[in-house]
Amino acid sequence: MKVVFHNDFYQVYTSDPAAAAGRMEAIVEAIKDDVIFVEAQPALEAHIAAVHSGLHIESVRQMGLYEISALAAGGAVRAAEIGLLEPSFGLVRPPGHHASTNSSWGFCYFNNIAIAIEALKRAKKIETAFVLDIDLHYGDGTVNILGKHDYVTICNVEARDQKSYMDVVTTELASCTADIIGVSAGFDNHQQDWGGLLSTENYREIGEKVRQAARRCEGGCFGVLEGGYNHRVLGENVMAFLKGLSGG
Repeated sequence: MKVVFHNDFYQVYTSDPAAAAGRMEAIVEAIKDDVIFVEAQPALEAHIAAVHSGLHIESVRQMGLYEISALAAGGAVRAAEIGLLEPSFGLVRPPGHHASTNSSWGFCYFNNIAIAIEALKRAKKIETAFVLDIDLHYGDGTVNILGKHDYVTICNVEARDQKSYMDVVTTELASCTADIIGVSAGFDNHQQDWGGLLSTENYREIGEKVRQAARRCEGGCFGVLEGGYNHRVLGENVMAFLKGLSGG
């Protein structure tokens, strides 16, 4: 399975948990023997400007975070392109699903998955898309950007118990029809992370259900890293999701 990554993502670019030292290292260590790494390239500013205002782009630039944020967005675009042919994953940071057209919060600056999906649509590589957000937190930025487009369906999974959560995932994926399924893959809802809900096996099951849905739709699928902050379990959770997504 191809994983889009860049060594610059090891940088500690701010003081927030998504940028913490050791976070990306924990994931790479867990998956390195089972994946093929593809080097990320920065997103074209035209791709970023397709979903973010000029004022927002300039604000990120003024914070000194444009380069790393553009690299993350470009990694997501590349993962989406690969995903049209085979399951793939964008191992990127900063995360993106709290970035709206004109603002951002929650450790996010540019909305990686929105940039990726809109890039595919504008290049006429897809007609329809489905976004599954499994992060602990609601992907308000993705809804702000993509929610106004009728070619995209967005599911932010919200449930109070593990069975209900997985039932929502199963139901939504069983009924979706899309040329590409993109997963905002946050791992902070794990039993040993902030949310305390999902098991490592649940992440494998989610990946498998995404792959099966994409196959049924005769389309593609990809994931992009969002949250996940317990370095002791993050790598194995990502690996479980990738195994399910790839059929490994």
